[in-house]
Amino acid sequence: MGNYILFLIIATATVLSPGPGVVLTLTNTIRYGMGGAIGGIFGIACGTFIVAGISATSLGIILATSSMAVTIIKFIGAGYLIYLGIKLWRSPALEVRIGDEPKRKNSLQFFEGIALQLTNPKAVFFFMSIFPQFVNFNADYKVQFGLLVATYSALVVVIHLLYASLAKFARNWMSSEKGGRTVNRIGGGTFMCFGIGLASASK
Repeated sequence: MGNYILFLIIATATVLSPGPGVVLTLTNTIRYGMGGAIGGIFGIACGTFIVAGISATSLGIILATSSMAVTIIKFIGAGYLIYLGIKLWRSPALEVRIGDEPKRKNSLQFFEGIALQLTNPKAVFFFMSIFPQFVNFNADYKVQFGLLVATYSALVVVIHLLYASLAKFARNWMSSEKGGRTVNRIGGGTFMCFGIGLASASK
């Protein structure tokens, strides 16, 4: 794949761009510490493999040709984002103290990350539009598919860990009840905006 570098650049820009996954990582880091964001990050990366697999199957073809299927998936994703936003918005203000992070199971974060990725139809459309441009169908498709998806998932882990590292420093000036409430409002409001924007977006 001579265009692998170009794919790498496009994928990096896509992962770096703010989105629901980035918000989830930043919020988890500030609320639960660096360790509290790891599960969600790997959940998003794992969800990428599932979404990529779906895009390569007949379900991906259905989503590409059926406006009804696209609409259903879109509203499921929008509903989940709005649900996350309301849940975070209504959460009690959290006072963040270094070395005294609230505990939350990584397994919960992991499945939350997977659910977030699976209910985001934009991820499906991304893989359905990128693969045809960067895959040489005269060669082994499975090898190329695996390489592209593994590359994208690795970028998710690396870039989200960088975001989490940056958010870790923000915990110093958010170690108050007001700071915890600010995290809830900003994170929750952002999730709801993503959900509303997705629901109102045209195909």
